[in-house]
Parts: sequence; C-alpha cells; structure tokens
Amino acid sequence: NPTNHVLESRYAQLEGGHPLSGLTTSSGTTAIFYSIINLASEGDNIVSASALYGGTFTMFNDILSKFGIEVRFIDAEDPSNFEKAMDDKTRAFFCESVSNPALEICDLDVISELAHKHGLPVIVDSTFSTPYLCRPFDHGCDIVVSSLTKWVGGHGACLGGVIVDKGGFNWGAGKHPIYDEPDNSYSGMRWGHDLPAELAPLSYILRARTVPLRNLGGCLSPDNSWMIIQGIETLSLRMERHCENSMKVAQHLKKHPDVAWVRYPG
Repeated sequence: NPTNHVLESRYAQLEGGHPLSGLTTSSGTTAIFYSIINLASEGDNIVSASALYGGTFTMFNDILSKFGIEVRFIDAEDPSNFEKAMDDKTRAFFCESVSNPALEICDLDVISELAHKHGLPVIVDSTFSTPYLCRPFDHGCDIVVSSLTKWVGGHGACLGGVIVDKGGFNWGAGKHPIYDEPDNSYSGMRWGHDLPAELAPLSYILRARTVPLRNLGGCLSPDNSWMIIQGIETLSLRMERHCENSMKVAQHLKKHPDVAWVRYPG
C-alpha cells in the first residue's frame, strides 16, 4: 500500500535505517511477535530483559512457549547476564530502550557488543524513547520495534506498530537455521544465501514482509498510517514538551515530604 510505504520509509529513516528497511504492522505487539518468529522457531530461545511491557512479558512467558520458543528472562541492568543465559540455540537478545513501566535503561552498546561476539542480533523495543531521544542503531543494535500507537502517533486516534532492520547483519552465518534452510513457503528460497547482493543486507525485513506479514495478515490499515504520519510531523515538538513537563513533575515530587522516592531517567 503506498500510504503504508510512506510511513515505513519515513520512520525507518528517523531510526537511521534504509528507506526500504521498515515494515508497518497492526500494532506494536504484532511487530514484536513477528520480529521473534522471523528468526526463531520450535526448539530455539531468546534471551530477554525481564523489565518489559506487560503484554510483551505475557507473550514471551505464556504464548511463545506454546510454539516451542523459550524466552529466558534476565536482569538487563547487568548486561553480562545476557551472555550467561545464552546457549547454541539462542537466536537473539531482546530488551526495551526504556522499559515500560519500570523505566530501566539498558546499556545498548554493551549488549550489542556481547551479542555480536556470538553472532547474534539485538532487538530493541524503542517505544518509550522514540527516535527523538534514542536511536538504537547508533548503539550497535540490529532491529528496532515500536508501538506507533503511543508517542509517535501521539493523539490516541489509531493503533500501529513497526519493525525496522538496520541492514547488514549476516543472517547466513549458520546461527539462524531459518535463513540457511530452504523456505517451502517461498519457492525454496534460502533467505540468508539466495538474495541478490543489493538485497542481501535487508534479508531480515524482506522475509518479515514476505512470510509472517503476508501469511499471518497483521498489516496496518492505510487510514491508520495516514494518521500516524500526521503524528510524526509533530514528534520532535511533543517529545521536547513531554521531557520538559516530566522533569518538572519529577523535581516537584523529589521535594515533596510524602514521596519516598522518584524514578526519572531524564
């Protein structure tokens, strides 16, 4: 859809990605689900921060397990825990740039370094920070997912999600069987090996579009895309005001005699 394409391209470039590296979905939850099943299958595992949005935690803890995908939860404030929890069936590390609602901050540079040492990608949910405050690709991460429903859309008028692929991760290095084995749903394509050179850097997002999105159908309504595009126009102004207002609230609460503690990552 051309309206969806405009949103995908604009958001991908906000994150520092290629104009063709974005994929919109019906919601942020759909984006997260597709981001996982696009690199893991039965018998595989993901190592994830335990501080997550409630719906994401439930998906990881109670739903993916029914598909045979294990999610191992760790305290991500110590990045070394990712490495301690992984094994030869681990397909990715997952965290939120700013966790919802605990407001924990992950050290994306260290987590990315650890993942890449073992040939693994890092998936980051950047919903709470948006590309105005944090661009995970600048810190070495490989895949960004986001709920466009919240800060990016900004008006509570629609739902939407997005996946953005940084491009360039070596999916054919033997760490992801999905990309090494022929895909019967797409004429035996080996996604990590058979794409032409100009498309190979985007093999992850191309597979996400062609396999989970096309066949499971969690696509974004073009009408919602149009509304989210309007939200993007004012994202920088709104995020600046959000930060200014929340700082004032945090400072007020810090001085209040009846408030025991304040957690504000600003």
